[in-house]
Amino acid sequence: MDRCGFVIVGVGNIAQAHVEAIGQLEHAYVVGVTSATAAKAQSFAERYGVRAYADLAEALADDEVRAVSVCTPSGAHRESALAAAEAGRHVVVEKPLEVTSERAKAIIEATDRAGVKLATVFMGRFSDANRRLKQAVEEGRLGRPLQADGYVKWYRSQEYYDSADWRGTWALDGGGALMNQGIHQLDLLLWLMGPVDEAFAYAATLNHERLEVEDTLVAVMRYRNGALGTFTAATSLYPGRPKQLDVHGTEGSVSIRDDEIVTWEVGGLSEEEREAVLRSTSGRVSGTFADPMAMSFENHRRQLEDFVQAIAEDRPPLVDGREGLRSVELVEAIYRSAREGRPVAPGGDA
Repeated sequence: MDRCGFVIVGVGNIAQAHVEAIGQLEHAYVVGVTSATAAKAQSFAERYGVRAYADLAEALADDEVRAVSVCTPSGAHRESALAAAEAGRHVVVEKPLEVTSERAKAIIEATDRAGVKLATVFMGRFSDANRRLKQAVEEGRLGRPLQADGYVKWYRSQEYYDSADWRGTWALDGGGALMNQGIHQLDLLLWLMGPVDEAFAYAATLNHERLEVEDTLVAVMRYRNGALGTFTAATSLYPGRPKQLDVHGTEGSVSIRDDEIVTWEVGGLSEEEREAVLRSTSGRVSGTFADPMAMSFENHRRQLEDFVQAIAEDRPPLVDGREGLRSVELVEAIYRSAREGRPVAPGGDA
């Protein structure tokens, strides 16, 4: 397999995860980085021993660059992704794919036309705990689905939002705690449970100043499979708690806190088997509920490895653009419900 050269677009916090993760891959490497601020790109490039391009156009003119990793603010994903696709480069886009379904669809259409691979970063799907739960759900180990809930009760300081003028804006952040922080858990619920037919929500800004968007949101959802669910996304809840998923069926219940299985009550298991499952992911809770960079890059590594393999094998990545679109459509429905005070179905005009 040929090695795949990447350029990283944007040098904010999440770019570090991409550079570190790609650096661990046998068949990929980072060629260079580019940013709207040349000095930041140069500093980042020197830190990691890679090139600093003047702009994305210069990077795309480099034949060594085969893939583009888009790590810009969310509302700027489309422009970089479209330029990469037009240049025939494969594209990885950090979550969310874009801040509206219309902009997300433009990325999907452009990469389809160009015949290049597109992945949306939802690295939670690659954790051992979440994959084990996915397998149990698919095998029917929990019985008929009854309820699935997600909680992202995090804290971000006022300084966090003040540190960059795009944070907390509709245009570039696409929303608040739901779109920026909560969307990972929302994606996992869609992956585990399937489509949501209807959502109803309340949203408010309760513990920050100068935000256009919410820092606290609660929603209820009705899944197509008949199950119900609740969702909480917040950056207002000091000092923050680890994110959690709870999935309940007629024959079992599972809870995952960050990447650690904390409850595994599944029918047909002996106590010894249950304890073995709990031990398999113990001790993996991160600190991202209070610090956005208190994270492991292992799941990014796994997802980027799948992306490189998808290029080599000429297949769709496991989390492609259409998977990324699903969560954006659900977020739009939840925000519309909060604005209009009524249940909303995902996929309609938002």
